[in-house]
Amino acid sequence: MCTYLKNMVGFTHSQLKNKSFDEVQKAFDKTMGWIDSFVFIDYEVVKGGKEKDEGSVTRAEESNSKRAGTELEQERIKKQKIDDDQEEAEMKKHMEIVVDEEEIAVDAIPLATKPPIIVDWKIIKEGKIGYLQIIRADGSSRKYSSMIKMLQNIDREDLETLWKLVKAKHGSSRPEEAYERMLWGDLKVMFEPDIESEQKYPLTPATITEILNKKLQADHWNEMCYQLLKLMTKLVKNPGSV
Repeated sequence: MCTYLKNMVGFTHSQLKNKSFDEVQKAFDKTMGWIDSFVFIDYEVVKGGKEKDEGSVTRAEESNSKRAGTELEQERIKKQKIDDDQEEAEMKKHMEIVVDEEEIAVDAIPLATKPPIIVDWKIIKEGKIGYLQIIRADGSSRKYSSMIKMLQNIDREDLETLWKLVKAKHGSSRPEEAYERMLWGDLKVMFEPDIESEQKYPLTPATITEILNKKLQADHWNEMCYQLLKLMTKLVKNPGSV
């Protein structure tokens, strides 16, 4: 069925790879339905003669109409395929295929310059402004005034470590203190998203943009990657759309 859909309809390998068997079956049956419903213009000519009944003209018109409808549907599918391919290519700009996370980590940040692991964090206030202080194993620390600034200066491993530390302190209970609640909410949406957390703690367009710039990492391109990136780009363009 996949071979037929690629040769006759124009589906790409990547499109078919991301479809379930039922979806492929449905597309195949739909295509065969077009073929079964196609009627040649001269189909109604009486076998062995040239005589036509009074309704032959009407039937020929119906046949022409069906053929025109089929051609329009094929054009629509072709256009939709082009649009889908363009959208998929746009999503893949925010995607990075990785085989081994340890290998990627070594390539991204040389071991000699990689900062020590994060061991603690604090919320400190200076006047009316709150800062997140990240403390590392060698005793060094750094303050960040926003999630955006932090994402620009730490890698995925640091972010995962920070989430483990925040989660160890608060678990699944929402903190009362405003700055800790913001940190907990943002990290929860990133690592343990659900409908409730997305409604209560939506990431700002600026934060989502920074995440997209960091690129989504996965071992292969699939439907889940596509839908996630599609949702994130939609939220950046129109924050109130979801």
